[in-house]
Amino acid sequence: MSPASKQTFPRRKRLQLVSNKTVCASFKSPALHALSAVICIMLAIVTGCQPANTFYLRERGELAHYVDTATDIEYPDVFEPQLAEVEHARAPITLSRPDFDRPWELSLEEAVHTALQNSKVVRNLGSVTPFGFADGLSGRTAGNTTVYDPAIFETDPQAGVEAALSAFDAQFTTSVFWNKQDRPQNVSTSFQFIPFFYEQDQGQFEAALTKRSATGTQYTLRNQTIYDSNNRGFGRALPSDWYTAMEIEVNQPLMRGRGALVNRIPVMVARINTDISLAQFEGSVRNLVVDVENTYWDLYTAYRNLEAGRIARDAAQVTWKIAYEKMVGGSESAQAEAQAQEQFFFFQAQVETTWNDLLSREQQLRWLMGLSATDGRVIRPTDEPVQARVEFDWQQTHEEALLRSTELRQQKWVIKRRELELVAARDNLKPQLNLVAMYRWLGMGDKLATANRRGLNFTEPGSTAFDELTEGNFQEVRLGLEFRPPAIGARREMAAVRNSQLHLVREKARLEDMELNTSHLLTTALKNLDYNHRQAQNHYNRWAISQKEVDSAMALYRGGKATLDIVLEAQRRHAQAQTDYYRALGNYTKSISEVHFRKGTILAYNSIFLSEGPWPETAYGQAFERARQRDASRYMNYGFTEPAEISVGPVNQSPLSDLQPSAIESKGEPTPIETPVEPADAGNDEAADEDGFILETET
Repeated sequence: MSPASKQTFPRRKRLQLVSNKTVCASFKSPALHALSAVICIMLAIVTGCQPANTFYLRERGELAHYVDTATDIEYPDVFEPQLAEVEHARAPITLSRPDFDRPWELSLEEAVHTALQNSKVVRNLGSVTPFGFADGLSGRTAGNTTVYDPAIFETDPQAGVEAALSAFDAQFTTSVFWNKQDRPQNVSTSFQFIPFFYEQDQGQFEAALTKRSATGTQYTLRNQTIYDSNNRGFGRALPSDWYTAMEIEVNQPLMRGRGALVNRIPVMVARINTDISLAQFEGSVRNLVVDVENTYWDLYTAYRNLEAGRIARDAAQVTWKIAYEKMVGGSESAQAEAQAQEQFFFFQAQVETTWNDLLSREQQLRWLMGLSATDGRVIRPTDEPVQARVEFDWQQTHEEALLRSTELRQQKWVIKRRELELVAARDNLKPQLNLVAMYRWLGMGDKLATANRRGLNFTEPGSTAFDELTEGNFQEVRLGLEFRPPAIGARREMAAVRNSQLHLVREKARLEDMELNTSHLLTTALKNLDYNHRQAQNHYNRWAISQKEVDSAMALYRGGKATLDIVLEAQRRHAQAQTDYYRALGNYTKSISEVHFRKGTILAYNSIFLSEGPWPETAYGQAFERARQRDASRYMNYGFTEPAEISVGPVNQSPLSDLQPSAIESKGEPTPIETPVEPADAGNDEAADEDGFILETET
């Protein structure tokens, strides 16, 4: 580039044509020189002809636009209507703002029913599941089971039942090709040593319908039609011809892939996976019911604790007033009056703590029920906990737990799946030996088809291939065997069998361990049931005796025969005894639910029964037609290849005889003891009555 050109465009950057290691030799011949120049230019373009630095007329020289756009946090274009419980949620009820419209009298049955009705996403509090109420929002919802999960798994296009059944669907394939050749040939196939220019117009159509049966047999119905027109006139009866053929082919496995058992394994495995998903859904519903029951009784206990706190606070206020009057009269010290005042504020703090705990339990119950956090009402349980002694027969309960446990049923499905996978792996060890049979009808003619039968056959002009085909003049048969053994050594197949065996053994070991854990958990639940019942007895007796102690201490204090600290301590013990009693009573009622939970009857105990959803209308019509076909057909015995039983029938969800608590005592309020209980001597079995709330000694 000359200096003048550089001055003409002073701000424009030069472009350099760069060729990577391109060497252009000089040739004396002009033609070769021109050819080399063209080659060098092409190599330069291919190997990287590019500017050293791109120039833009309106370049700003900054990346702000790109950086600002690429680093923005964007919001998805999703707009879904909100639930009414979310949209119309009110301000929460707090200690500073305790106002609400009215209490909501709610029974346990209504709470469970509402929770199930509003649980598209099955919620839990973490009492029997890993995610708890205190977990994050994503942990509460993303990991939870939904009512759509079994249907989603059923319709999975890769692992669902319908996907597995699709292997037996009829498959239609077709192809159409047109081929035109115009090719010179050095030697003619008709006349030796004479150059030949071959021209051909060829069309080919093929359509096939393939169906695989339950025994592995593959049936194929195929049509092949070929049109051929070429210039090889020597020896040809017609300048062009049509060829059509109908074929029926049967491919029957004799070793690998033979029988209904191995061919239906994918379907049975898919169905087992669906049953596993149903068992998981049942377990989630069961956990929800347990959480609702536990939260309901926790809310009941909170109400009772609030009542006990208010009674203790009011009694402390009366005591404070008496101590203040005595201090003014000079018969009591200021320290004693301060002690009474501190007692009052102690119980006042407990009342507020209990009230806050009540609101938290009420919110948890609302969340489990799928309700708004605040709607102007406060839930108040109407059911009373069980006070009578409940006993379960160990042998029946233990057998029921091992039979009706959702986790055990799920694990047994896994074992059945592993057994089928082992059968499939062993089948792959067999060589592939297939019997192939084919029968063909064919026809050939000048034309493919005409509207009217002409009565002409090949090789006459005007003959049709379809007429020749339907007459059945030309028929062909092919019989044969296809054999393909496994790879020498069959290491992959042997490893698959061994792997399946190890998987099966592992799942059986897991089942044994789960059964052992089930037995231990049931034992713990029954021990807790007995323990909580006895604790309720003891705390009720404490409560009854402490009331007498408070009345006596207060009477002595009014008469000046006792100090104030005795009264305050008696009031504290009385309030604590009342709280402990209702807490133990709530735990006892929850322990009954725990026993039903461990033995797999919690849903039946609450009159909850699960079933799969209804079929579509088309499915009922297809099932009806299938039933008619089965009734009108002959039964075919597949022999030893018949699929084995993988299910023993539906799960029994009916309530058993022991679902209702067998009360040994009446459900009325326990009668408080009249005299203190004397400490029992070691080995004195008569001192404890296991059947009642009241412990008495014989005189």
